[in-house]
Amino acid sequence: MVVCMNPKAVARFVLTLLVVGVAAYLGYRLWLNYMDGAWTRDGRVRADVVQITADVAGRVVQVPVHDNQLVQPGEVLFTVDPDRYQLAVTQARAGLAGATAEWSMREQQAKRRAKLDPEVVSQENNHDTRQAAAVAKARLDQARAALDLAELNLRRATVRAPVAGYVTNVLLRPGDYAAVGAPKMAIVAAQSFWVYGYFEETRLRHVQVGDAAKVTLMGYTQPITGRVASIAYAIADRDNPVAPDLTANVNPVFNWVRLASRMAAGMTCTVVITPNSAPRHSGS
Repeated sequence: MVVCMNPKAVARFVLTLLVVGVAAYLGYRLWLNYMDGAWTRDGRVRADVVQITADVAGRVVQVPVHDNQLVQPGEVLFTVDPDRYQLAVTQARAGLAGATAEWSMREQQAKRRAKLDPEVVSQENNHDTRQAAAVAKARLDQARAALDLAELNLRRATVRAPVAGYVTNVLLRPGDYAAVGAPKMAIVAAQSFWVYGYFEETRLRHVQVGDAAKVTLMGYTQPITGRVASIAYAIADRDNPVAPDLTANVNPVFNWVRLASRMAAGMTCTVVITPNSAPRHSGS
């Protein structure tokens, strides 16, 4: 029996099989990527935050910056009342002048008596004079150090930005009291933004240092590119309450991705790793 088939029907049948096959293959690849690919939606933006404290205590007289302002290194953040420290400098200079005069006098006395005949000035007297000159020199050095300290404290009354970044948490106002070592504001370092991603254990074998990374911030469509900078080699064991250490207290191992674009610390993001062609190592 000979069956004649319509060529159009055969073409439609083959095309349907081809489409189904391609769809099945693409679905399989998407399933593999979803289940086993090096990606995570649990990424967080981090940045270096510098706490700004007063090195000398006193009443705040000036706060020229405002919240979220971009500042450069050396820019004035706030000023502690300098009057007390200016008086300390004046006092230290007077002390230095007195110590200089005393040392000069003692030194000249020691030189004059050293030239006199031993019958006129005893050896013991000469020794005492030299010792007095040495004590005067020590007092002079002490006065110089006191002046240096007073001038340093006066300079530190003006608090300046140590790094370039964004001022945040500015609650300081003129009239507030600044205690030594008490944080008064913070600076988010402008060039320190990075991302850490929490990856499932089954995906970590696809990640190694140097791999390319694509980060999509929450609320943005344009991804940011970066690279894997490091991988943590230890985490805290939540099932073991004994001997807590300084490792990261998270369930999965996480890696850091360096970035070079805009973002805000604390933002949520998706991280996708593109493995390079280098051989994978089981210890990575």
